[in-house]
Amino acid sequence: MKALIQRVRRASVTVEGRRVGAIDHGLLALVGVEKGDDEAAAERLLHKLLHYRVFSDAAGKMNLDLQQVDGGLLLVSQFTLAADTRKGLRPSFSSAAPPADGERLFHYLLDRAEATWPKVASGEFAANMQVELINDGPVTFLLES
Repeated sequence: MKALIQRVRRASVTVEGRRVGAIDHGLLALVGVEKGDDEAAAERLLHKLLHYRVFSDAAGKMNLDLQQVDGGLLLVSQFTLAADTRKGLRPSFSSAAPPADGERLFHYLLDRAEATWPKVASGEFAANMQVELINDGPVTFLLES
């Protein structure tokens, strides 16, 4: 599994004109599921999402994690993260998990996140979503499990 994370001041997801998820300061995670991913990969990714130190401490160093700053976590499914862009001018999605597997593992990750941390929101799997964010930094990392 992959997650492109962005440290945000706030972020939200809208589907067909209705806001389906929003957080204040925290992490926006665009999540991609690849062939061969399983629940163990989702658990590893969740651990990284909750413990990756990308928030500044009193000295201005990135030493604090999401839980230490009491931040929100906005999970948004994005299968295009699994694209192979090494050749040509059109992405190949051959490494992406089939939709049913992607949906199952994304919801597994979401369920585990909600059971672990109280400030979790999400988009809708496979929906046409509009994501708004105020990037903080900007600070952006690609996490892989």
